[in-house]
Amino acid sequence: MIIKWLGHASFLMESAGIKLLTDPFNAEIGYQLYKDKVDIVTVSHEHWDHNAVDILAGNPRVIRETGSFAIDGINILGTSTYHDKKQGQERGHNIIYKISSEDLDVLHLGDLGHVLTDRQLMEVGNVDILLVPVGGRYTVDADAAYEIVEQLQPQIIIPMHFLTPDVSIKELAPVEAFTAKFPRVIKKPFLEISKEALTPEARVIVLDYPH
Repeated sequence: MIIKWLGHASFLMESAGIKLLTDPFNAEIGYQLYKDKVDIVTVSHEHWDHNAVDILAGNPRVIRETGSFAIDGINILGTSTYHDKKQGQERGHNIIYKISSEDLDVLHLGDLGHVLTDRQLMEVGNVDILLVPVGGRYTVDADAAYEIVEQLQPQIIIPMHFLTPDVSIKELAPVEAFTAKFPRVIKKPFLEISKEALTPEARVIVLDYPH
């Protein structure tokens, strides 16, 4: 499996010849747009910086609801959460998606605004790779993100939704507020991973985005 970060909460995952894109954004966000063809798109919630499906080429299968989906050998589980700490009263609902392929379980948290409940943890189950927002303000902050890591115990942690030189949302905190909590942080242009390459010791990997 190959995982590339496009910026904000958007990742491109390539597995068994299938391309899956999470939370596509439009030009307002400041990152380079991804307009190529993909097969599957997941949308965590209906905000402009996460649901720009219309800019994508082709006719992808779009998942923007909870439930279980099996598409081209990829299993996707959408679990209902909230965009804030007040059960959606401030920013509404959010869906976290577990994407399973090649015997790997990847959990994309979207704009999660709270630590997970026991019910949500039970529904999600095993997580090998966690894609977690860390920038605060509109999502969990570094402290809550760390608590979620402790809850899920993934082998690989990839932060997202934080301040960069290109993002237009300047209220976000930088990634270092989160990565400072870990003894070792790896930086990569992208992640190529298999089940056999997972290690018992958790790794924090900060991916670069296209410039």
